[in-house]
Amino acid sequence: MKIPTNLASYIELLSKSRVLCLGDLMLDRFIYGHVDRTSPEAPVPIIQIKHETTMLGGVGNVARNLIGLGAKTTLLSIVGDDAIGKTLTYMIGQENTVEPHLIVEPDRTSTEKTRFVAGGQQLLRADRETVSWISEESKRKLLWIAKDIIQDCDVLILSDYAKGILSDEVCRDLIGYARLNNKPIIVDPKGENYRRYSGATIITPNRQELGQATNLPVQNANEIVVAGKNLIKELKIEAILVTKSQDGMTLITSDDKIEHLPTQAHEVYDVSGAGDTVVATVASAIAQKLDLVHAASLANFAAGIVVSKLGTAAVFSEDLLRAVRANDLNFLDLKTPSPSEAFKLVKSWQNDDIKIGFTNGCFDLLHPGHISLLRQSKEACDKLIVALNSDTSVRKLKGESRPVQTESARAQVLASLKFTDLIIIFSDETPIELIKTILPDVLIKGDDYNMEEVVGADVVRASGGEVILAKTEPGFSTSNTIKKLTR
Repeated sequence: MKIPTNLASYIELLSKSRVLCLGDLMLDRFIYGHVDRTSPEAPVPIIQIKHETTMLGGVGNVARNLIGLGAKTTLLSIVGDDAIGKTLTYMIGQENTVEPHLIVEPDRTSTEKTRFVAGGQQLLRADRETVSWISEESKRKLLWIAKDIIQDCDVLILSDYAKGILSDEVCRDLIGYARLNNKPIIVDPKGENYRRYSGATIITPNRQELGQATNLPVQNANEIVVAGKNLIKELKIEAILVTKSQDGMTLITSDDKIEHLPTQAHEVYDVSGAGDTVVATVASAIAQKLDLVHAASLANFAAGIVVSKLGTAAVFSEDLLRAVRANDLNFLDLKTPSPSEAFKLVKSWQNDDIKIGFTNGCFDLLHPGHISLLRQSKEACDKLIVALNSDTSVRKLKGESRPVQTESARAQVLASLKFTDLIIIFSDETPIELIKTILPDVLIKGDDYNMEEVVGADVVRASGGEVILAKTEPGFSTSNTIKKLTR
């Protein structure tokens, strides 16, 4: 499959999604240490414990990934009236951007998974849990709360870890209600009975789960496609996205579209929680009306990030953006770091009293007018920052037919020029927030602007900086170039 080249422009849209994630909540505990010897009491390794970490697991990890992507997240689940349940409640309360709805079931044991890790490998996993259906009272509360929230969300996630929340009845009621309200349903499935997910929009089993659900072989791409098509037909769903660990993913749709996505991970260290990352990314993308190929491609990049980390990792939009841009035209230039890295670099320049210049624009089809502006800008400073409008920002300014080139392509071209020292892509219509953050020594725009029209001029002057209107080269315009090409 050829990876879409405009993925980066969609990442910022994910933060606009409103997602209800519902399912089994658990506490993931990782105990790290090293092993030097085996026990004299039994042929088992002795782990010398160094440290441990705890994090939200199950549907909680789905929520962590949604938070990382910036999505507005509501989490609905059930916990026991025990110490682990109280810990889970506290941890979710610390996630300020999550709207939590936790139902306490008195006689239920909250789920905890403890993994012992040494040398980068899991030695043992110990589980404490209840694997039984929730009570009728809990089910009634769950459905009542969920149906109220579904009306105001963009997409529903069902995260099934087979601990007893997502029964046939619960799934049927939730999927039916979501469809009634025209809300897509993304399911991370478990078990062998997938009939409970009938009518969902897309399900995301791994290869092994697909084989168990269909009783069909799934060892190669053709077998996965056959099994996936059977499941789509049986469940009357729109698509299935099969995760295959180090082998990437396969997307199969009800209209017979098949896409095999190669893994984006350089190295696979730990697949714990990767399915949660996939379902969170797909749901956020579907909520913004992205097609399934784009949604799956973004999820594939996101999964590639988390499997290269130890533990139940979550993806962040900045990491996802960096990974996608790195793929676009080998976007690895030091002039195009992530926003946080860019601000650190600018701060180091300021600490060294380096004169910083700032200019901005779309720079869609680079022409001599652009080169002249950049050359004059560089002559006015020691380090030149070019703020580049993102694809979304260009569309707002120039219309749906622009830009001609993606933001990654435009940034790569700018980064190749000797005049530029740092490229920062921004999504707003103007770079005013960047200017306020950076406070450059010199702000440069073309003299086709009046001084009063230069965005940020007052801010730069107030901080002691200078505003320069560079001489423009007449007769050069991206819009005119496009008109000539389309005649």
